[in-house]
Amino acid sequence: MSAPDLVLATSDVVIGLATGIPVAVLAAGAVVLGRLRRRAVVTPEAPTLEAPTTPEAPTTPEAPTLEAPTLEAPTLEAPTLEAPTLEAPTLEAPTFRGRLGKARGLLAGYVSAVRARGSVDAATWDDLEEALIRADVGVQATDAILEDLRGRVRSGEIGGPDALLAALKSDLVTTLSSGARSIGAPERSGPDSPVDVWLFVGVNGVGKTTTVGKIAHRLRGEGRKVLLAAGDTFRAAAGEQLAQWAERTGADVVRGNEGGDPSAVVFDAVQRGSARGFDVVLADTAGRLHNKANLVEELKKIRRVADRPPGTVAEVLLVLDATTGQNGLAQAKVFTEAVDVTGVVLTKLDGTAKGGIVVAIQRSLGLPVVLVGLGEGPGDLVDFDAEAFVDALF
Repeated sequence: MSAPDLVLATSDVVIGLATGIPVAVLAAGAVVLGRLRRRAVVTPEAPTLEAPTTPEAPTTPEAPTLEAPTLEAPTLEAPTLEAPTLEAPTLEAPTFRGRLGKARGLLAGYVSAVRARGSVDAATWDDLEEALIRADVGVQATDAILEDLRGRVRSGEIGGPDALLAALKSDLVTTLSSGARSIGAPERSGPDSPVDVWLFVGVNGVGKTTTVGKIAHRLRGEGRKVLLAAGDTFRAAAGEQLAQWAERTGADVVRGNEGGDPSAVVFDAVQRGSARGFDVVLADTAGRLHNKANLVEELKKIRRVADRPPGTVAEVLLVLDATTGQNGLAQAKVFTEAVDVTGVVLTKLDGTAKGGIVVAIQRSLGLPVVLVGLGEGPGDLVDFDAEAFVDALF
């Protein structure tokens, strides 16, 4: 028995004597308890070995912060470039002198030849006759004009080529000024007053529908309230063309069915114009000259319808193409048979026209030329000026 067990046994004997428990029992318990105590002896903990601390890497010394000097970029102000002001080109009003260059060129050679002679002789009269006929004045009008001048030369009233040319120009101005007038300025005085109707007549292709549109442009510029009547129902494009002019000029338009009754279209336009306070109705018409009899009757009917209240026919304008020459005179005679023409509108005078047709119309029919077309623009339809016209030719 080990020394600890002996100590325990001795103490157990003492305890047994004191408590009355048998010594053998105490001894056996002591032995067991001793064994348990020895097993319960705590194994000493192994010393904790701390892992060696990894030496810190030497701190890299921070590079001194070098502040870059603040360099202000020089302010470069871009030079102020003002955009050039582009003004819209000013469109000069068309003039006779500016637009009749071709006709003037035709007469220039004859005029120069007359002046170069220094005296009035037979060749002078031949040159003047040829010049006037080639300028579309016509044979009858030319004969009448020159016969008058011959008498004045014989009487001594006119002496020399320059005086003869001046007298010719003066006679032409006088002829063209006879009966000259301007087209009216329509304006209704009240809701019960009749609405003015302007009829436009002429053969197809002379610029009749375009003339209606240009006059609408002119009257709209004067503050008039304009209604267009597409009375040419037999030409497929006429109604559409007039509708385009209405849109461009701010006018209204009345159209009918293709191939329908033209007078019915004009009637509807007059009724609408009166009811809605329009100042004027501009009525286009057909120009099928190949069917002369029917055309004449159709125009007469349109005239009657347009002249009934609440409408009144204020103008009947015959539109002629100046480039057709003497054919224009023949056309004028046809239309004057159908309606009372109040004036002539001469188109395309700036083209290949020779210009003298205006003299033939005035002398043969007594119809004043009231408007002439000097270009394609809406503003190129101008009042006829006899003096400016003759001056431009010479």
